[in-house]
Amino acid sequence: VQLQASGGGLVQVGGSLRISCAASGRTSSRGNMAWFRQAPGKEREFVAAIRWPSRATYHSDSVKGRFTISRDNAKNTIALQMDSLKPEDSAVYYCAAGGYTIVSEMPRMANYEYWGQGTLVTVSS
Repeated sequence: VQLQASGGGLVQVGGSLRISCAASGRTSSRGNMAWFRQAPGKEREFVAAIRWPSRATYHSDSVKGRFTISRDNAKNTIALQMDSLKPEDSAVYYCAAGGYTIVSEMPRMANYEYWGQGTLVTVSS
């Protein structure tokens, strides 16, 4: 499975940005896909995940109410709509894909076997 992230860029505080990730190769009929992010000098952290085909979602507390993850099953893509952006949202955002898990296990990095190359999001104040 190959993952290609796109859509990162520079945005002002309070602005919005939408990033996407396309999956190709031998994709499964069900599983989880997620976004993680890593800021300079910090550990990679979970942002949001979605399960398919059910589209059940899980958002971290730090982005809940501001970010929304979605999936287009037909196109094997996920997107992250980011609103009300803050400077602390600046990071490289990575998409990841893995096997089907229960919802409470969706934030665990170890459950994701495939990773994209990352896309940089910078929020300027």
